[in-house]
Amino acid sequence: MKGHRSLILLAVVVLWSAVVPRAVAQAADWQQIPIPPLPAFHPQQPKRFELPNGMVVFLQEDHELPLIDGSARIRGGSRSEPASKIGMMDIYGEVWRTGGTKTQTGDQLDDYLEIRAAKVETGNNVDSTTISWSCLKGDFDDVFKAFNNVLREPEFRADKVDLAQREMYDAISRRNDDVSAIAARESVKLAYGANNPYAREAEYATVAAVTRQDLVDWHDAHVHPNNIILGIVGDFDSAAMEAKLRQSFGDWPKGPPVKVDKIEFQPAKPGYYLIPKEDVNQSSIRMTELGIRRDNPDYYAAQVFNEAFGGGFSSRLFKSIRTAQGLAYGVGAGIGASFDHSGIVRISMSTKSATTVESVQALYKEIDGLGKNPISDDEIKRAKDSILNSFVFNFDSPEKVLHERMAYEFYGYPADYLERYRAGVEKVSKEDVARAAAKYLHKDKLAVLVVGNTADFDKPLDSLGSVTKVDITIPPPPGEQPGAPPKPGSDSGGETQ
Repeated sequence: MKGHRSLILLAVVVLWSAVVPRAVAQAADWQQIPIPPLPAFHPQQPKRFELPNGMVVFLQEDHELPLIDGSARIRGGSRSEPASKIGMMDIYGEVWRTGGTKTQTGDQLDDYLEIRAAKVETGNNVDSTTISWSCLKGDFDDVFKAFNNVLREPEFRADKVDLAQREMYDAISRRNDDVSAIAARESVKLAYGANNPYAREAEYATVAAVTRQDLVDWHDAHVHPNNIILGIVGDFDSAAMEAKLRQSFGDWPKGPPVKVDKIEFQPAKPGYYLIPKEDVNQSSIRMTELGIRRDNPDYYAAQVFNEAFGGGFSSRLFKSIRTAQGLAYGVGAGIGASFDHSGIVRISMSTKSATTVESVQALYKEIDGLGKNPISDDEIKRAKDSILNSFVFNFDSPEKVLHERMAYEFYGYPADYLERYRAGVEKVSKEDVARAAAKYLHKDKLAVLVVGNTADFDKPLDSLGSVTKVDITIPPPPGEQPGAPPKPGSDSGGETQ
């Protein structure tokens, strides 16, 4: 037996000796390995149809698992709430579901769904509100009925309004605990303006002002079929599902279209903004200015620039600021783009307190370097490869494609926008990237925010220029002592059970 083992070992050594030199030789000229072009990207497209009442529906069949998921996106979100009631839509998004329906409390609905391993959830964001469901195929009729009841007959019970308000008070009281959260929040205010609907924050007083009737009125004004995009994905037959939806929603009358008010952007003046925080040993740095929209012709060039300059481990900023200079664990930058309003140009990093000013200067040097040493062909190739090779994983399921297609419908983008993305990135040239960088990233227009312990800075921040202190004190509720949360302001409408 021992002799057999020796023979086997000898054979392995001989084989290894023969293979390794060839493997090493292959590895030495790996750049010569032919790389085939990426295959054409044509994801399975959902079926689209529109009901006579204006509801737009997308159906995406996926028979891999016996599940059916759906979501409705309703036009109107937190940017439409009154300035005196900021936070109203956060409360709405929660109580829409927890408040139950006219025939079931939210707790009863929880039990009903739990025994079916299903869920119905609601939420909100800045420009829309959402309601969704997820269930087994065999429970679809029961769960869809619950979804439809929450969608069309919510009760917004007063005790749940009260609970949601208390939860928001708690969140307000803790919003200055985390340095990164402070920097993110306040940098958006600098980019858009403190009173801009995309930047403003709920306070005790604005949350306390929200009543149950506010939620009822908002629902009555916005939740109409012509303001809804419904998407369903899962194990179903599209023809049968379409017939069911036409039967369920066909008699729902149209309502008034949602009006979108013009939103003004008032970015802060370029300069330095400081939030002193004595209980930390690192500084968070954010540089901001207004960015672009996704329908901007320079969007694809900006995407390639973002990846090459500040998008990952191989980006120029990461190699210089982190690897070469050791000033940060992570650093990033990019020309932000949103669907229907300007995004934000952001450069962000965190560094130890003792290298705060040095880090700001290092970031400036990298921006200046773009003029003298523009993004190279090699950097652009790596950026494109990174974007395109990871692109498919963002849309590698029918559900992801469905939700992306719903977004294009919501914002009025062409149906083939997803397919255009890859071609747009592939066409970007070195000159395109240089032009985008020069056009949208301006050192002299940046508002620079620093959150940190000023006593430990390497130099005073005002050694760089005039500094404006940003007050992040949480205003106390009217008539209350600082730090004391107000009493909820919901009215008594709606029964509690």
